[in-house]
Amino acid sequence: MEPKRTGRDGFAHVLRAEWTTFRKGHVFLIGMVVAALATALLGLCYVAVNGMPCAGASTVCSPALVGPDGEAVDDKFYFVYQPLAGNGSITVRLTSMTGEFAYVPPNANPNVPSLVLVPGVQPWAKAGVIIKASTTQGSPYTAMMLTGSHGVRMQDNFTQDIAGLPGGVSSTSPRWLRLTRSDYTLTGYDSTDGTQWTRVGTVQLAGLPATVQVGLFVTSPCVLTVSEGVGGCRYTQATAVFDHVSLQGEAPRGAWSRDDVGVTIDPNGKPHHPGSLVESGGTFTVAGNGDIAPRGAKGGRTIELTLRGAVAGLIVVIVVAVLFVTAESPSGRIPKRASPQRRRVLTAKALVLGVVTFTTQLLAAVIAVQLGTHLMLSNGGFLPVSFLTEWRVMVGTAAAIAVAAIFALALGALFRRRVVAVAASIALTVFPFIFAFVNLAPVSQWLLRITPAAGFAIQQSIPAYPQVADLYTPQAGYYPLAPWAGFAVLCGYTVFALGLAIFMPRRRET
Repeated sequence: MEPKRTGRDGFAHVLRAEWTTFRKGHVFLIGMVVAALATALLGLCYVAVNGMPCAGASTVCSPALVGPDGEAVDDKFYFVYQPLAGNGSITVRLTSMTGEFAYVPPNANPNVPSLVLVPGVQPWAKAGVIIKASTTQGSPYTAMMLTGSHGVRMQDNFTQDIAGLPGGVSSTSPRWLRLTRSDYTLTGYDSTDGTQWTRVGTVQLAGLPATVQVGLFVTSPCVLTVSEGVGGCRYTQATAVFDHVSLQGEAPRGAWSRDDVGVTIDPNGKPHHPGSLVESGGTFTVAGNGDIAPRGAKGGRTIELTLRGAVAGLIVVIVVAVLFVTAESPSGRIPKRASPQRRRVLTAKALVLGVVTFTTQLLAAVIAVQLGTHLMLSNGGFLPVSFLTEWRVMVGTAAAIAVAAIFALALGALFRRRVVAVAASIALTVFPFIFAFVNLAPVSQWLLRITPAAGFAIQQSIPAYPQVADLYTPQAGYYPLAPWAGFAVLCGYTVFALGLAIFMPRRRET
């Protein structure tokens, strides 16, 4: 009689047996093929219908503006500047910051546009001093600024943000700002009196040219509005008053140049919502609109749109997982009682299912993302991401579906009825995701924090920047947890469920 297999040899035997069961089970192989096709093809269909905003348009959509680090950015502001050769600094006093924004009266006729301008400063409106590589949009920069409601900030290269003095500004409570350059090192300072200065931060701008542009700037992002889950933006403009403007370094000390960086030109050749400068006796009154910041997900198409089919693929995988856990292999059925054999069989099934699911879903994700981004790039409006982020989204999606499959397998081992296991798996991993996309209620956000559906956060490609006003909901591409944090929640549920399945015996075999 053949000796009983134990230890690693015993597990290897069980693992081979479970792989044979999966490979010879036509329903399992067909299910995995269907799941992969659903992930790839449904994602591409979604992109074809919803992901190409410029398809068939009479105007050509320009590609997203890209910043120094490869992220999509906004770079529109009114710039009053002079060239600075080599090292130097700029110092100003800011005594006033006001603004206006477009407002729709509550009794307005919905069929007749009736925007009116009312006073108000957008919370992230910005006014201050900036050193920029050039006036070209997307070029490197560092700026010291006062914001509408977030005090003094030092920002550079669109994504970095450091807080300075809190509070607003007035003629009796001015803000002094200073920005210095020493080769590639830029340092920002703020002060309330122009005598006692506080260093806010120091940054390195690699590749900064010998001659840069230095001066005053003003910009004001649009006001975010939400209607029936759809975000929109209304025009705003900020106006700032500067005096005590001082330049140190090799600057021509001539007339100040001005540039409405990024302004849109209407068909009649005139700028749309232009900024302005009024200079009188050393006082500069500058008005501008737009933003210098990461673009976020607003107004563009992200790579995770190509993976919308992953939800349908996951549902198919869940059914396969529950069927597989009850399938009898050459090594026998799963023992009822907690035992080493039960641990080996369930662990082997989990490994086989996880590896097969990850492999097939990764192939589907790569196809969907590569073809889908090609379609979106050819039609404009696509928001580029880094190479590492793109691969994290593809590999992370495949890994999340594989872990969710093991979670379903564990529930299948715990429950006596297959239909109950399938329903429970879908209710915990799929339903919260769908619910969050059709409902903006806070409970939907909490479901994506505390249920296995949190794992879908791994698909988020555009980070949520605190200094960017956006619609931070799943519909707009944002999740309440960071990508790896959400994935960790899913893994935690799976480890717990698999542990229960291994050590908790079932009353009756299915």
